[in-house]
Amino acid sequence: MRLLFTVVHFFRRGAKGLRNYGSMGSDSTARVRALTDCIAAIHQQFGGAQFSLDHGQRKGLPANEALRHTVDIVVCTVKDMHLLGELPLPAGAYHHQLTEADPTLLGYECHAVLKERLGAYDFYCYLEDDLILHDPLLFMKLNWFNQVTTKDDLLQPNRYEIALKGNVNKVYVDGELPLRSTVRFQKITDHHQIRAKVLGQVVTFQRTLNPHSGAFFLSDSQMRSWVDKPYFLDRSASFIGPPESAATLGIMKTFRVYKPALSNAAFLELQHCGSSYLDLIGRQVPIAGDATPPAPQPSARRVEKPKDPSASVEAAVEEGLQQFDP
Repeated sequence: MRLLFTVVHFFRRGAKGLRNYGSMGSDSTARVRALTDCIAAIHQQFGGAQFSLDHGQRKGLPANEALRHTVDIVVCTVKDMHLLGELPLPAGAYHHQLTEADPTLLGYECHAVLKERLGAYDFYCYLEDDLILHDPLLFMKLNWFNQVTTKDDLLQPNRYEIALKGNVNKVYVDGELPLRSTVRFQKITDHHQIRAKVLGQVVTFQRTLNPHSGAFFLSDSQMRSWVDKPYFLDRSASFIGPPESAATLGIMKTFRVYKPALSNAAFLELQHCGSSYLDLIGRQVPIAGDATPPAPQPSARRVEKPKDPSASVEAAVEEGLQQFDP
């Protein structure tokens, strides 16, 4: 496949007023490491040269050829307010898109890049600069999901943080928001749940009150659907703030957004650098003593053969995909 990644990156020493942007302060070390890992992981997981060491023949043999893709990465910045000159990456690891944008609206410049290159790629991706992809099967999973649903259904990954110290090793950071935060933009009771059998296990995907992941991965048809909407590139900041809106508002208004349910949260996930959210657990945020009951599921939807033989899920069934009837 052909993959286009856009990465929004801003850093200004001593900057103030850029709430939740993680892009201010005097020490750039953590930000350099995060952006380096973000870009390097894309090449390591989806592109580049991958080999297996054959000791008998004393040769390096090609590996993961079925999972290797053509990758282009565009990092969008504002003027000289960035750290690209400090990255320990080889030449050609990314393309630099220099802009004159308002720093808080920089994410929308990534949207413009995606639109300009529409038609040249199979997936159009957006990443905040402190996110790391570790799953080489990411696009295989997204392709599978797209085949058994419709282009109006979008699967978002769960963001997590990890640590080795303390009693908590991994935390998914984008828990549910109050209803008022997203009720203007989506109706999560519409096809609330999808359940399917994957590799012999039942996997559940749910509509979510917090569709934010700091990232999105759109197929060509999904990208075209969004670009045709009147609000595309409107630079709205009406979902939490400008950075969150750039990452999430447009896709939330365009698609039925799902995430893997907590019972199988790791089915699709990406790492958020640092432990700022994880450190809240057990301190400002108590650990629940009892299991939380599942959210109401007013309109559960199964991946099954529909009555309409022309439906897209029908085609997936005919191709031999395993279906599950819970």
